[in-house]
This record gives sequence, structure tokens and C-alpha cells, in this order.
Amino acid sequence: MQGNAAGLTAPMARPGSWTDRLVAARDRLLANPRFQHWAAAFPLTRPIARRRTRALFDLCAGFVYSQILLACVQLRLFEILSEGPQTEATLADRLALPRDATARLLTAAVSLQLVSRRGGGCFGLGKLGAAAVGNSAIAAMVEHHGVLYADLYDPVALLRGPNTPTGLSRYWPYAHAEHPEALPSDQVNAYTALMAASQPMIAAEILAACRLDRYQCLLDIGGGNGSFLVAVAARWPRLRLMLFDLPAVAEQARDRFAAEGLSERAVGFGGDFRTDPLPTGADIVSLVRVIHDHDDAAALAILRTARAALPDNGTLLLAEPLSGTAGGEPIGAAYFGFYLLAMGSGRARSFPELQSLLHEAGFAKARLLPGGNPLLTSVIVARTVPAAPALSKGIDKRM
Repeated sequence: MQGNAAGLTAPMARPGSWTDRLVAARDRLLANPRFQHWAAAFPLTRPIARRRTRALFDLCAGFVYSQILLACVQLRLFEILSEGPQTEATLADRLALPRDATARLLTAAVSLQLVSRRGGGCFGLGKLGAAAVGNSAIAAMVEHHGVLYADLYDPVALLRGPNTPTGLSRYWPYAHAEHPEALPSDQVNAYTALMAASQPMIAAEILAACRLDRYQCLLDIGGGNGSFLVAVAARWPRLRLMLFDLPAVAEQARDRFAAEGLSERAVGFGGDFRTDPLPTGADIVSLVRVIHDHDDAAALAILRTARAALPDNGTLLLAEPLSGTAGGEPIGAAYFGFYLLAMGSGRARSFPELQSLLHEAGFAKARLLPGGNPLLTSVIVARTVPAAPALSKGIDKRM
């Protein structure tokens, strides 16, 4: 036992319930080398042992797998194979790679189901490679992850607090800028383009989960260059649209609205949604992948600002990656947990945690909508709580 600063020994943690004791006994058994050797050899337990070994190895090799995917994206291998099956020699020429390097890449991509072997010594798209064809969001995120991987080079140092700004904190400058509304275009273009690439996929999930035909005007807070509102406009042609984002970003949105022929029904406003008042007149406000970028105090301030922009019985539409989503636990806890750690701001929250923030900000009846793909985003709607009636003037005079 390890002594503490006072020379005393730290007490061993005692298991609580009988379930805790059973789990502790299981852990000791699984960690026993003799049991591991027996389980790997015994016919009934061998498949389980092999699956767990494979899962552990995949955790170790995950970075290598991701870099193989990056090579495929950068070489446009999926687009080339979408033209039809091709031989290794043809692909070597088109990829401008040595023949042996092409063979190595193709063999690796086949093992990851990115590429598949076809007859006559040809290669075609695999199941996962086919899903990536024409998907600009996947390509953009795969290439963007180079910044994240550099920040995660020393994860322990990152957990203890970086001594210098991370790559992601520089990539998302609004998260730490004292005056984000003053950021020029060249500092917002990269992340705005990345979010625009992924928005069509996210917008499809949101619009599949909820209807907007009962509303008159939608205000999208932190709406980037307007990609979400463009998708909304196509689905609900009578809905008036407003967007609020940093001035340099809102300018891009106005240009996008003009190019899409939406200038008559879509308006872009610039400012800092953490501190500036929002335009009024909307009966529904949307926050699409905004709240998880911010720590609790800032997230609550944004939600209160959204509440102030809405009338009584107005609606908030919140689209967020949630932690604790069944089947997607690693996405919220592991991926977004460490991505936002490197970014230096925010965290993925569970639905109950968001309910608590919404209640504190003046919203009620928060509901998690069914359907859609929670691995991409979850959709929450909440209604505004009517403000308490103001004191009469007569009472005010006597105060």
C-alpha cells in the first residue's frame, strides 16, 4: 500500500454491493494469465477470447486504420473506383504510386472493407468505400483530423493542460477570442467550410425528425454560411428565415442566400451570440451543434439569449451529439470528449444534463425526438416558459 504525505496508508476501496463484488471477481479472473491462456484454447470460450483480443488490437491500431482511410481520400481512390473495377496496374498509374505501394494500399483497404477484390484481378469499391463516394462531409472530416491527431500526440500532457495553444484551439478561434465578433474572414473561412460540408447530412437528420410547417419564422443561431437554412428553405418554402453568426460568417451567409435566390425570405445578422441580443420575430430558434462547443456557463448564457429572442410558447430546436446514446457511447464519451478537450472548450452532454440547462434558461417540456441517426446528431425540442407577470406600477412606486 502506498503511503500518503502524513505517513499513513491510504485505505483500500471496499466493494459496495454484491454486484460490485461479482464484477471485481470477474476482473481478477479475466486479468489472470492462466485463465487467459485456458480461455484462448477451450473451444467454447475461444471465439469470445479472440473477439476481445481483436477489439483490443483494433484500439491499438486505430490510428493506422484512419491513416489508410486518409490516403484513400487524398488519392481520390473511391472516386476512381466508382467509375468501375480496375486492375492494380491501372490504379498504380492513376494514383501516381509505385506498383508495390499500390498493392500494399489496396490490400490494406480490402481488409478494412474500403475496397473489394473483383474478378480478373480487379478492385472495386468496398461497402465502406461506397458509402464515402460523393460524401464531402466524410472527406472533409477525414482530412481535418490531422489537426486533432497532432494535438493528441501526447494525450497525458493534454489532460494535464497544454502549455501552448493546440491546433484545434487555433482552428476554432471563436472559442477563445476575447472579441470573436472582430475575427476577420481569413480566420473563420476554414471552420465555416468544414461545417458547411457536413451540414447537408446533419440537416437531413434534423428535418426527418421534426416538421416546421406550423412555424412562421426560424432563427438559426451560429448558422455558419447558411447551409442548414438552405436545406430548410427547400423543404418549407413558406418559412421565413434568419441567421445569426459572427459578422464575417454572416456575410458569407448573405452571399449564399443571394446565390440560392433566398434574399427575399432569408436574412443574415452579425454579432456575438454569447453577449449580443438576437433579432426578434422568430417563433422557433435552432442551435445546430453549437452548445457542445461551450462550457456550462457559456452554454447557459447562449440558451438564455435564445430564450430572450423567443415569445412565450416559442420553440427551441436543439441538435447535438449526446453522450450516453445507446450504441454510440464511444462517440460522445471518447471522440467528442477528447476532441473538445483539444479544442479547449465544451463537452458532450447527456439528455438529462441538457434538460437541466434548458430548464435553468427558461425552457420546459424538453423532448428527445425519436427517429433519425443519433450517431450523427440527436434532436431535442423545448418550449419557452411564460415570463412571470411584471409588478404593477402602483406597487413599483411603493417599493
